[in-house]
Order: sequence, then structure tokens, then C-alpha cells
Amino acid sequence: MSKNVGIIIGSLREGSFTRQIADNITPMLPDGYTAKDIPVGDLDLYNEDLETDTPPQSWTEFREAMKDIDAVIFFTPEYNRTVPATIVNAIDVGSRPYGSSIWDGKPAAVVSASPGAISGFGANHHLRQSLVFVNMPTLAQPEVYLAGVNEMLDDQGKIHDESTLQFLQTFVTAFVDHVEKNTKA
Repeated sequence: MSKNVGIIIGSLREGSFTRQIADNITPMLPDGYTAKDIPVGDLDLYNEDLETDTPPQSWTEFREAMKDIDAVIFFTPEYNRTVPATIVNAIDVGSRPYGSSIWDGKPAAVVSASPGAISGFGANHHLRQSLVFVNMPTLAQPEVYLAGVNEMLDDQGKIHDESTLQFLQTFVTAFVDHVEKNTKA
């Protein structure tokens, strides 16, 4: 059975390392799995006062786009030891109105990347806490923290280190297994 995997990228910067990492990983998904970019940068900030019969169009479009998504990979940089506001806002918008969460039960994985040595550890774990609350079974292992990402990517945004590529393929294989175990037939 085919699966649609939502790709949510926390960095808005053109040519971001996080986007480049996603662009290296998504082609590793097997046949029957389709990666679908779910933009979150233009979502209106969540404000419960706007949760009316006519919420902001950006919320409606986002929630609609997520209806056909079976699982999600979150790609996050780390800003100030936590998740960028773009991802937090997407989680907030998607979790409302109460009882209508777009996240509920969808398998997830988190990939963090940073030029620094800590490799987005703080962001990765903060995001995992939120995903537990919105009831997204999240892949536990392998964890993906990519340090020195600025040195990992060539001028075309490609990873050429064979051991890194093998590790990322191991991650994708585990994610697919996780999705199969956590989605309804």
C-alpha cells in the first residue's frame, strides 16, 4: 500500500542546511512512499481567537494538505537550544480545534542538523516532547543528529560520505518499518 510522507522543514532560509539534508534523505524512501513537502513558513501564527467558522486560509490549506499524509518526518535546525517557531506554530495550528488534531496517530521521525557539535540535540528532544503530546508515535532509534552539517554538504548540497549515507539509509529503513507498524491497513 502506498504511503504519503509529509516533509516538514523548520528552516525558512533559502539553501538551508536543513532543506539540503531533507533533499538527501527523501530520495531514499522506497517505492510506494511519496515525500510531500508541507510548507509551514507562511502559516498565520496560532491565536485561539481566530479559531472560528472561518479560520485563516493558511490554517485551512495546511490542515487540508495534511489529510492525505500518512506519516511525517520533521527536519529541524536548532535555534537557541530549541525548535524553530515555524515548527511549533505548525504543531499548534495542526492540533486545533480541540478534538480535530491532524497529528493524531500519525507516525513521525525527527532529524536535526547543525553546523555545531551538539547537532541540534536540544531541538530534537524538545520536538519529541511535543510529538508525544499530540499523539504521534515517534521513531526512537536510530536517532538522527547531524553535526558539522556545513562540512557534510558539497556545493550542490549533496552528501558524499559513504558512512553518513549508509547511516541515513538505516534511518529511512527503520522509519518505513515504524510507519508500517503504526498505520492502519
